[in-house]
Order: sequence, then structure tokens, then C-alpha cells
Amino acid sequence: MPKPKLPLGSPDDTEHAFYDALQHADIERLMACWVDEDDIVCVHPGGPRLVGHAAVRAAFEAMFAHGSVQAFAEKVRRLDAGPCSVHSVVERVSVMGDDGMQHAWVVATNVYAKTAQGWRMVAHHASPGTRTEPVEVLTAQPVFH
Repeated sequence: MPKPKLPLGSPDDTEHAFYDALQHADIERLMACWVDEDDIVCVHPGGPRLVGHAAVRAAFEAMFAHGSVQAFAEKVRRLDAGPCSVHSVVERVSVMGDDGMQHAWVVATNVYAKTAQGWRMVAHHASPGTRTEPVEVLTAQPVFH
């Protein structure tokens, strides 16, 4: 089955398509977000390093066997460096628990590369989740007079 086409647009377009595919458990659309290289890397919270399309796809298929993943990228910090873009995001993940809807926060890094097919993901690395929203620590810039 051919991969669905994504807009050439921007890293933000690819990131939006990735999270939308998670929320709809759409494995074809999710895998279309990734660059067509064997060196892609994905680390799920607390999991092993997955390298290559087969390993990444298998992990997401196993995840989708339990339904969609309600993860939303928030507090996006971007570093654009020519044909590469690094996004540090706080993912708000919603999960139905015994006490109703529960929320967890995951700090993740998404790396995108500009290819002939448009911007594609080359790496996704997510920390273990927490029940409280993570604090953002900023370094104040010194003021020179």
C-alpha cells in the first residue's frame, strides 16, 4: 500500500500530522511522517531505542492495538537549522482510567529533516510521563552594561 502524501510545507505541518495520526490510530499516516531511511530512531517513555522502519512501525502497531493515543504537543520550543528542525515539546496525554479521564505529561523531542518529499521526522524521543505538568527552567541572559 503506498504511503499517504503529506504536505511539503513545514516541520510544524509534519508534527501536526504525526500527532493527528496518533489521535486517530492511523498507522499509514503516522509512518508517512517519517523519513524513508533505515536510520530513524524512536524512544517511547521508558522503552528501548527502536531503530528502523520495521521496529518503529511494530511499536506503534502494538500501541494502536489498544486504541488511539490522545497525545497533544504543547509548549513547543523550536530550533531551526537549515534542513533540520528540532522541536522540544510537552505532550499532554489523556488516558481513561478507573477514576475517569486522567492526564499525564511527557517531555519529548522531535527531529525533522527537509527531504525531497518535504519535512519528515527522523527521531522521536519521549521521557517517562508524570502526573504533574513539568516545570520549565529557563536560564536568564546576563545583562552587560
